[in-house]
Amino acid sequence: MINVIEAAALAAVEHLLPEGHQSLGIHLDVSHVAATPIGLGVVATAEVVRIEGRTVTFRVEARDDYETIGGGTHQRVVVSVARFDERVQQKIAGKK
Repeated sequence: MINVIEAAALAAVEHLLPEGHQSLGIHLDVSHVAATPIGLGVVATAEVVRIEGRTVTFRVEARDDYETIGGGTHQRVVVSVARFDERVQQKIAGKK
């Protein structure tokens, strides 16, 4: 369920970001309220409810073929891919 929720949020905004930027999930607060038997489809939706600086907050919901199975909020932060990669490389090299 978490995977489809994150994928829905990603699909909602990724195509709108400037070139060289991506969004990274930073917080997820959801409830899982119903089981889905093997074989049923699951679809998630993500609606942008707030943008504060680089942080985008979504209202998210997951449904199977019969009912809502979970939902809540998800936050993603927009980052420069080059700057993000540089920080990761510094961390690998043991630098702060």
